[in-house]
Amino acid sequence: MKKILIANRGEIAVRVARACRDAGIPAAAVYSDADRASLHVLEADEAVRIGPAPALESYLNVDAVIGAARTVGADAVHPGYGFLAENWQFARRCEDEGLTFIGPPSAALHLVGDKIRSRETMRGVGVPIIPGMLDAGGGDEACAAKAREMGYPVLVKASAGGGGKGMQVVRSAADLPNALATARRVAKSAFGDDTVYVEKLIERPRHVEFQVLADRHGNVVHLFERECSIQRRHQKIVEESPSTALTPELRARMGETAVKAAKACGYQNAGTVEFLLAEDRSFYFLEVNARIQVEHPVTELVTGVDLVREQILVASGRPLTLKQSDLAQRGHAIECRIYAEDPANDFLPSPGRILSLCEPAGPGVRHDCGIYEGWDVPVHYDPILSKLIVHAADRETARLRMLRALSDFVVLGIATTIDYLREIVASEPFAKGDTQTDFIEKHMAGRPAGAADAAALEAALVAGAIFLSAGSAPARAGGRRREQSPWDTLGAWSIGRRSS
Repeated sequence: MKKILIANRGEIAVRVARACRDAGIPAAAVYSDADRASLHVLEADEAVRIGPAPALESYLNVDAVIGAARTVGADAVHPGYGFLAENWQFARRCEDEGLTFIGPPSAALHLVGDKIRSRETMRGVGVPIIPGMLDAGGGDEACAAKAREMGYPVLVKASAGGGGKGMQVVRSAADLPNALATARRVAKSAFGDDTVYVEKLIERPRHVEFQVLADRHGNVVHLFERECSIQRRHQKIVEESPSTALTPELRARMGETAVKAAKACGYQNAGTVEFLLAEDRSFYFLEVNARIQVEHPVTELVTGVDLVREQILVASGRPLTLKQSDLAQRGHAIECRIYAEDPANDFLPSPGRILSLCEPAGPGVRHDCGIYEGWDVPVHYDPILSKLIVHAADRETARLRMLRALSDFVVLGIATTIDYLREIVASEPFAKGDTQTDFIEKHMAGRPAGAADAAALEAALVAGAIFLSAGSAPARAGGRRREQSPWDTLGAWSIGRRSS
């Protein structure tokens, strides 16, 4: 590859740009009007504007992204996660344009992106699937008939897309019509496809996913599991590896099943096979996430494998050098996703200027970041700011390290979920590894959700403003500030004219 266009923004675009730099490959960024001064633009070797702030007119504009690749002379596109990453039509367009899509082939992406078809495929090769509909399109009566057959509670899910969008828990026949209508409306808005289906609800499961890597030559390996059970509104917020629920035997069995699933759909590149693990240790295929995951750093820390670099190598046609027998988990890693959301106000997005930023540091601490001090967090996109990841020899040491790192993490000017995450990690159920998917509802309901004392917050904001107004004061240790350019500091001047 001669040059890679990064068709994304934020912390994942920064992560990919740095992987490109490590590989000695120039990286080009794209940006909307809202992201002109974003960190991913500053980290890339060059950047191209692709449109105004709304995602549909910029990051989701296929013509604009392909045009940017042509403008900078890129021969490959890395889609990151979100936006166009799981859009098989975008992958096909890249293939048609002679651009290497750093992800699965469009045919595999099309298959795994359709939950109904992928469930049929998995059942055909003996991968256990959750009881439910194997076709979608029969309308509300077909959904109702299947729900009656299985018995309540059931889940209504969108056939296209993921991230929990459109998902509805239904505990009685009387609630089903409204749940179907809501699911169809959300699915149409999010994915352009209002097809839904019904499956049995597994009560109090764990969400356990296996990272896979597959090359063009038929080689597939798994890089063990990540437990992602702590979720809020079906969105993961804390992930870890290894899972406290798996025995060596169960881990091996689930890993082999993940490899089988990847082979069944002709998968290539990095992907994740997701399972629900029931309390009786039975597990069921959930879906394939056909991209790099937000939580990929926990796997990198416990295996020592750079997954983004492996993506690039596999996409360039090289066979995997990793063998299953060579891979092992070492120590324990935990990740917390940091969002610009206000826990005291029902987690509403909290856009605005970051007045002060102090990042945690130290042994075993990693911060994958898409922000800097003085940057304006836009309102137009997913509010994730960064990911804080720690690694240690064992889970308890990693947990205590995460608590310390969260305590050292300061962001002033906007509301964040840092305090809320600290409450989760400090809780007794988390310390015990009691992390089913109902963790938030069961253990965090009724808590103040990390709301800071109003007077203390006001004092901190005033202190941050004074700190910034000093101008020449150095950034605090661990703080990330945009480096000042000479053009910012030299004042008025012109070429060929003496200063007076």
